[in-house]
Amino acid sequence: MGVFFLSLFSLTAFAANSILCRLALKENEIGPVEFTSIRILSGCVVLLPVFLFHSPQKNTWLRTGWKEALALFVYAYFFSLAYVRIDAGSGALILFAVVQVTMIGVSLYQGKPMSRGEWLGLGLTFSGLAYMLSPGLQTPSLLASLFMAIAGAAWGFYSVWGQAVPNPFFATAKNFLFAAPLGLLILLLLQGPPLWSFTGVVLAMLSGAVTSGLGYLLWYLALRRLALSTAAILQLSVPLLAVLGGVLFLQEPVDLQLILSAFLILGGIFLSLWVKNHRRKYQVGSIKGL
Repeated sequence: MGVFFLSLFSLTAFAANSILCRLALKENEIGPVEFTSIRILSGCVVLLPVFLFHSPQKNTWLRTGWKEALALFVYAYFFSLAYVRIDAGSGALILFAVVQVTMIGVSLYQGKPMSRGEWLGLGLTFSGLAYMLSPGLQTPSLLASLFMAIAGAAWGFYSVWGQAVPNPFFATAKNFLFAAPLGLLILLLLQGPPLWSFTGVVLAMLSGAVTSGLGYLLWYLALRRLALSTAAILQLSVPLLAVLGGVLFLQEPVDLQLILSAFLILGGIFLSLWVKNHRRKYQVGSIKGL
């Protein structure tokens, strides 16, 4: 499967997570802690055969992968806490804006600079994101924004560390397996009876098994063939997808502001990717001409 389709399926899954979580929490079908626990456990169950099939013969894997699992848990937990007080599009916007800053920051720290064209595309994309949240749209609460920013930083590092894994199948399954005890622990520490309904549990299981478990597996596969800056920029399409999903499934409003911001976001992403691809072809052509 090509990197384009891997990325497309992954990004669609990320947006679907926002829709599923917001749909469950908005209607009080389930609590955020319960949603997180069921989501992680469902991802663990669906990926358990992958873990067993791809597990190395030596038990060296027990000494690695804990930071990725912790990042996965922190992301999922604060993601759910934030969506109690924030709409799907705004939540995805804050999440992936912080993801962008985290991943590009790491890329620059590693000595991988971006070209002026890529910076221009990035600026155009952020302009669209800022316009999407400018006065006229619902402004999220400060606490919800903070929770989503923590989730974004955790997901950014989860993606950065995922680029270096030798076996994406095993790494994704192991991350969910290691995060599962934390999910059970917060469920046990929950004060009072758990808040859930049949619909809420189904939505959490869908989020865990399909859009998280399988979606993150495809994302780790795509990351092996993407530069960090490219992966970061691509993820800025998720807020747009989440907003569109919110319009379709959550009856969240759509207006000219949303349409214009969508053009800015997609235009910035296209420009950044076109510049990177053009520069790569130029470099290859220069080498062949030597």
